[in-house]
Amino acid sequence: QVQLVESGGGLVQAGGSLRLSCAASGRTFSSYAMGWFRQAPGLEREFVAAIRWSGGMTYYADSVKGRFTISRDKAKNTVYLQMNSLKSEDTAVYYCAAKFGQATVVVTTRYDYWGQGTQVTVSS
Repeated sequence: QVQLVESGGGLVQAGGSLRLSCAASGRTFSSYAMGWFRQAPGLEREFVAAIRWSGGMTYYADSVKGRFTISRDKAKNTVYLQMNSLKSEDTAVYYCAAKFGQATVVVTTRYDYWGQGTQVTVSS
């Protein structure tokens, strides 16, 4: 059974940094892409960043490019999202997700497994 467990969320001032972690278990993820999505109140869940487990290719939403960095530690089966220069509009629940195969990584509905989410609040 696949489990994705996020951690690292919290309250931070604008301009600050946070690092989210996603611990993955239950299978071998070599053929998967791992993504981070976020959902603010009243808005749809949106793509933030993704990384292909094998090869490490990364993808970013334009709104976070240059500020956020996604990475993975194969030995720990963990994916990270380093968030710098945070803005109030980054406030949301952040979700980790896993998607099997090589298809697009930006579409929410293509992901097979989801974590429970972690709250990130950026105060201005």
